Amino acid sequence: MKRKLTIISIAVLVGLVFSFTMAKKTNSKPLGVGDKVPEFTLQDQNGDEFKIGDYLGKNAMVIYFYPKDDTPGCTKEACSFRDSFEEFTDRNVKVIGISADDVESHRDFAKKYNLPFTLLADTNNEVRKLFGVKSNLMGLIPGRVTYVIDSSGSVIYIFESQLKATKHISEALQALDNQAAQ
Repeated sequence: MKRKLTIISIAVLVGLVFSFTMAKKTNSKPLGVGDKVPEFTLQDQNGDEFKIGDYLGKNAMVIYFYPKDDTPGCTKEACSFRDSFEEFTDRNVKVIGISADDVESHRDFAKKYNLPFTLLADTNNEVRKLFGVKSNLMGLIPGRVTYVIDSSGSVIYIFESQLKATKHISEALQALDNQAAQ
């Protein structure tokens, strides 16, 4: 019994240390509503260079960070964005998904589920850190966060929920509608 308790205590301590270490590696001040989107360049699912600066000032955007390609929650989220894609394009909004998966993984994921939007390979989590997206569950799972950005490049809404993957879509659409009504 004492041995099990000791092992559990060590596991919890290691988890806390790991979580603290991961938290220190992210942006000390997460991107917030009203902030400008930072400049970044990543490869998309086709291996092409994607520069966010090419879209800032031209399109509103929904940038969503997700943990991993082809996992249950991430697949539901991506397919929900796919199923609502026309609602975004009708509003002249560019949808961008970002995870640490590589170009090949994104290409396979997009092909398998017929995803019509851009997936970016943030293999070193550099953009995740720029945005200040934190990991969940003691640092073990990358966070799931959606940013709605207006055409000037400012964040107008942020939705964070690891477990409500498909709610990211309705929240983004509602934020866009609220912005249009102003």
